[in-house]
Amino acid sequence: MATGFGIVGCGMISNFHAKALEEIRGAKLVACYDQFAASADKFAEANGCTAYHDLDEMLADPEVDVVTICTPSGAHMDPAVAAANAGKHVVVEKPLEITLKRCDAIINACKKNKVQLATIMPSRFGAANQELKKAIEKGRFGKLTLGDTYVKWWRTQEYYDSGGWRGTWKLDGGGAYMNQAIHNVDLLYWFMGEVADVNGMTGTLAHKRIEVEDTGVATIRFKNGALGVIEATTSVFPGLLKKTEISGTEGTVIIEQDDVLHWEFAKEQARDQKIRDELGKSTGNTGGASDPSAISYAGHMEQLKDFIKSIKTGKKPLVDGNDGRKSVEIILAIYQSSWTGKQVSLPLKRDPKIPKKK
Repeated sequence: MATGFGIVGCGMISNFHAKALEEIRGAKLVACYDQFAASADKFAEANGCTAYHDLDEMLADPEVDVVTICTPSGAHMDPAVAAANAGKHVVVEKPLEITLKRCDAIINACKKNKVQLATIMPSRFGAANQELKKAIEKGRFGKLTLGDTYVKWWRTQEYYDSGGWRGTWKLDGGGAYMNQAIHNVDLLYWFMGEVADVNGMTGTLAHKRIEVEDTGVATIRFKNGALGVIEATTSVFPGLLKKTEISGTEGTVIIEQDDVLHWEFAKEQARDQKIRDELGKSTGNTGGASDPSAISYAGHMEQLKDFIKSIKTGKKPLVDGNDGRKSVEIILAIYQSSWTGKQVSLPLKRDPKIPKKK
């Protein structure tokens, strides 16, 4: 029996989920819902599924096993909780939600109803990042000392003007950090471990009519003692490939987008040259550096495969709700530091308050 998926929110990102599901054997897109009936109808016609104009009706469909939330970031909680309460497994596009309180509501609803929960973080599923994670787990870096990640992208003013929710705290939940760099924030946490404290600065330097940041820098101290930097922008023309650099006393790896730029350890192993040869080739994937529709759906496909496996085995998915909450917490700590001018320690005791406009 195929695992049936229903998508809530039929905007741009829903198309990537549809393409991914089409490639997965044993998965089927069976339904969709959007608060705008015309959007649901259009999506259903393009993807051969049933359009619902009432969320409860879609949640009552016995063919829907999994509900994927593709609404704006600050509108994830309500449909996710409703899906969990209906006994459906839940997949939520990044970020899990825009506050810790709202993240916890989703996590608790899924736990209460004994359904699986995943947060979409497809970068973890790239071959280069998978190899890097294995190298860390094998201790090949010696003592980890530095973990840096950079997302220097470009978004036009038209991008922010294209939807009333874009660039707002209420529905976007943040800017370059919460929406563009969150994938790399998640990667850095996955590679380096828990964050102890952060210092951040943010600004809105290149765009008008938005409440959130389009430029930010942050320094990080991890609980293992290592240090790091996270840069996040949508103000850098023409938009550069994202990059992650992990270093330790016995090795350094640099990954640009999906390609290995540098892979060197004090103790060379037979597989190292193969990794450099196979993963050092340019994929040609811009990863949405200047065009948000230019991302690949390959990572989504691998993550949805992992989620289907978790449903069948009962084991937690690679990126569950708690993992999704971590990246949100780190970003909120960076925001709090930028607003207060003070270093912020993690874990956060509460959601930071957004400062009022002057």
